[in-house]
Amino acid sequence: MLRLCSSSFTRAQLLSSAGISFFQESIDFDEDSIIASSPKNFVYQATLGKFRVNFEKFGCRDFPLLVADTVVTAHGKILRKAKDEHDARAILATQSGSEVSIITCMMYKTPRLELLDISSTRYFFDSFDPEAVDAYIQSGEWRGKAGACMVEGFCKSYIREVRGYESTAMGLSIEVLKPFLV
Repeated sequence: MLRLCSSSFTRAQLLSSAGISFFQESIDFDEDSIIASSPKNFVYQATLGKFRVNFEKFGCRDFPLLVADTVVTAHGKILRKAKDEHDARAILATQSGSEVSIITCMMYKTPRLELLDISSTRYFFDSFDPEAVDAYIQSGEWRGKAGACMVEGFCKSYIREVRGYESTAMGLSIEVLKPFLV
């Protein structure tokens, strides 16, 4: 059993699907204070910040601690969580017909082990259908998603090529984590 320090439904779903016992409990961390020179640096700083506040509160003696963060990048831009519908539409326009990298950083800590991983999955998207974008925006499913991106949902039908693990793009690199679980 591990403590998932994330309120992400998708991360919980990934752990459940992999047969990993967990519960969700986390302390929030303000990602808006991060100033980063690259997407990998940003996602590392966000994960480290989340790890520090959660480790300080919970430690890892009773339950291993798992913290993660994900960032989406295209055309050299970090595509954060959309603030509103207009922002979501602009972020999706940046991804349409483009190469998009989704980078996940995770930290897993037990009293004897500390795992730090930064993994990336690259997607090559066809151009998004404007009517489908409208429907997706109206659905609200983009809310709370890095880069307003759902490779398991809206974006799935536009994927031309994938290089990497889908779990990484969904917010938790299960294939990397599983061998380290105690």
